[in-house]
Amino acid sequence: MQSDDKPINGQHNPNPSFLDLLNQIPPAPDTDLNKDPGTTRFTQLRAGWDASWEQGGFLHGRWEELRQAPQAGWHFMANWIKALMVLTGLCAVIILLDTAGDIFDATLSRMADTVPATRAGTSAAGELWGVLDNPIRSYITENTAGLSVSASAVYTFWQLVGWFGLIGGFIGSTGARITWTVWGASSVLAVWSAAPADGRTVATGIAVLAWTIASTLALRGLSLRPVVNNFLPPAPAFQPQIEIRPEIHIPAPAPAPDDDTPDNVHPLQR
Repeated sequence: MQSDDKPINGQHNPNPSFLDLLNQIPPAPDTDLNKDPGTTRFTQLRAGWDASWEQGGFLHGRWEELRQAPQAGWHFMANWIKALMVLTGLCAVIILLDTAGDIFDATLSRMADTVPATRAGTSAAGELWGVLDNPIRSYITENTAGLSVSASAVYTFWQLVGWFGLIGGFIGSTGARITWTVWGASSVLAVWSAAPADGRTVATGIAVLAWTIASTLALRGLSLRPVVNNFLPPAPAFQPQIEIRPEIHIPAPAPAPDDDTPDNVHPLQR
């Protein structure tokens, strides 16, 4: 049950600060000159700590906000709890991405070592991949000289974005397919910019062909044909017509006259 004098979202104090803890320390009592000043300061801090945990104190209010956060929900919990949760989530995502990149590189290295391959085939595949990979590495190295991030980190990020677009596009995510399209176009431009002048056209053509081949997986099921609705509109529901029949009301016959009624008296008829 929420107390009336201390709302969970800091209505009386919308921007709590840890400096409020110092304001709750009671004034220092008159001290004797023979006492140790360190003991007096420790006593003041202990008194302020105890006062902050009392009803209406700073730490007590923060504990109440933290305790009632599950019932309050995301929209009504304290702002400092939201910021802490977002920061924790970002750190977890960064750690997971870094770990996933290391595991993926180690897996590829093991697969390359265990799979038997001929020397000519391995050399040709390596040289063909070098036509695409070396210009991209050179482009990243030349354009990250003034940045605070290293070229190897940018290259790893480039690889992760490519795998995200390929896998997410294969699943059917629209955002991943847009990412794959932008990633492929930027990779082709990087190859065009950093490839040697003599073989720039061939290197760019190989990059475009490799991108289009991989796009058959990333853009699986995507069609450029307009959607045509060939279905006819549904027929209106049958509504039977209401037959109107005229009704003739025959007036009731007049009652027979009594024996005492004279013959010259007749009832009026319309």
